Amino acid sequence: MGQRHILHCDCNCFYASVEMQEHPELRGKSIAVCGDPEARHGIVLTASYPAKRMGVKTAMPIWEAKQHCRDLIVVPVSYGKYQKYSSYVREIFRDYTDQVESFGLDEAWLDITGSLGLFGNPVKIAKEISARIKRELGIAVSIGVSFNKITAKLGSDYKKPDAITVIEPDTYKQIVYPLPVGDLLYVGNATQRKLGSYGIRTIGQLAETNPEVLKGWFGVMGYTLSADPCCQTKCAYRHQERWQQRHHAARFDHR
Repeated sequence: MGQRHILHCDCNCFYASVEMQEHPELRGKSIAVCGDPEARHGIVLTASYPAKRMGVKTAMPIWEAKQHCRDLIVVPVSYGKYQKYSSYVREIFRDYTDQVESFGLDEAWLDITGSLGLFGNPVKIAKEISARIKRELGIAVSIGVSFNKITAKLGSDYKKPDAITVIEPDTYKQIVYPLPVGDLLYVGNATQRKLGSYGIRTIGQLAETNPEVLKGWFGVMGYTLSADPCCQTKCAYRHQERWQQRHHAARFDHR
């Protein structure tokens, strides 16, 4: 199998960005989009970058967020608007490929392997997508350009906001290995804590751990957690193959 070309696109501070687009008077201010205080105990769902610089974080209670940022503007969540903007973003993605896998309202993977002949190299496509989303919707995106879904996701997280990060097969270790192990898609908080108890805190340290040792700690999930380059790449390719099969089947069903 030849190298695939995958983008991971992440709309920066998506809910807050939509609110600032709909309400220009909020632009440049410290805002937090929060859930219903009754239903969600008043937690922060998304904060703008000025609020984040003051220490406001996702899942933080409103009362705590206001302690960090006294000028914080609390905006009630409006999922209908976010779904509408999310659909607009996906329409732009589909101008470049029909291989789109959404990850929530604000993130998606795009397999652009078959699109290079039409639109140019992966970085050119990423720049066009970023520019169009900003121009047409007023939303900044961070895009990871890479050879599988895992490293593409790491790329979009690597630099924010409004950035494009390229991670190539021959240079990925320099970027990926120093990152915290919790940045990996399959590593949640509990798994990160357990790995930390064994002295594994970076992706590079996880890469150097024998998969059989990980299996002893985590059962069969240890193989999935293995950050060995070959294991990660094969795992990502298997996901991509199933992803392509689903999309081909879906197109056939709609004919």
